[in-house]
Amino acid sequence: MLRFLPAPLKGALNALALALNTILWAIMIFAMAIVKLLLPFKAARKPVDRILQNLASNWITGNGIWMHLTQKTRWQVSGVDDLQAKGWYLVNCNHQSWVDIFVLQRVFNGRIPFLKFFLKQELIYVPVMGLAWWALDFPFMKRHSAAYLAKHPEKRLEDQETTRKACAKFALIPTSVMSFAEGTRFTPGKHRHQQSPYRHLLRPKVGALALALNAMGERFQALIDVTIVYPEGVPNFWQFMCGKVDRVVVHVKSRPIPANLIGRDYGADAEFRTSIQQWANEMWDEKDRLITELHEEKEALPV
Repeated sequence: MLRFLPAPLKGALNALALALNTILWAIMIFAMAIVKLLLPFKAARKPVDRILQNLASNWITGNGIWMHLTQKTRWQVSGVDDLQAKGWYLVNCNHQSWVDIFVLQRVFNGRIPFLKFFLKQELIYVPVMGLAWWALDFPFMKRHSAAYLAKHPEKRLEDQETTRKACAKFALIPTSVMSFAEGTRFTPGKHRHQQSPYRHLLRPKVGALALALNAMGERFQALIDVTIVYPEGVPNFWQFMCGKVDRVVVHVKSRPIPANLIGRDYGADAEFRTSIQQWANEMWDEKDRLITELHEEKEALPV
């Protein structure tokens, strides 16, 4: 165990371990991506996609090793016992820090299929990881403001087509499609700017959820609603690497997806836009109350 080391040294060691672990598995992912490009037919794609997801899961397992060796974090996780590793899920979570990604991966690795995120188009240029996300069929979305989309409605169709193509690939093997409905990390400044009605959350944006439900809603067994709380304060990435996250609380709730929200066009169907926004608002009301309750809890249980 290396938990006794000074925080800066742990941070440096963890950063090195993360980099080496990422490069190791990325090389193998790139090799399989080449195979997928050379064999683009369905009969070959399914086994190749399974191998790619297993490689990505091994990357998460490797990260879990250095986390376990260097961090004293106490984990309180609930609601994961009945999840299935061979199902299709739509996953939604509040978003506060880049640390959320590592938390989600640690909690769900082996419990549900590998998480695939809707990513901003610019992230494809992130060294190593951008190509890995591309190889793993993560959908890259172009973010446009509502005003821009009003002037250029055809751009909304581009995102719909991107999502449709991604979800067509997701339908081949069990997949978990991940979305942060807030669209960005929570900060007090963003909270004030939005005049959010929630105490701990930004307003939910339902575009990505709607696109996924339109493309493959009938595949999803449920929506996994995840709430992450850092009782001692939201850590930044370096604090996490240095092992300064004392406690993480993760509450998971599996929600049925209403039938009237499946397979409908968010851009053209005003009634659908109202219905899915209301559904999201109700989840956010409950999530906001839950976060208040979790902040008030004093004891944590290990995973």
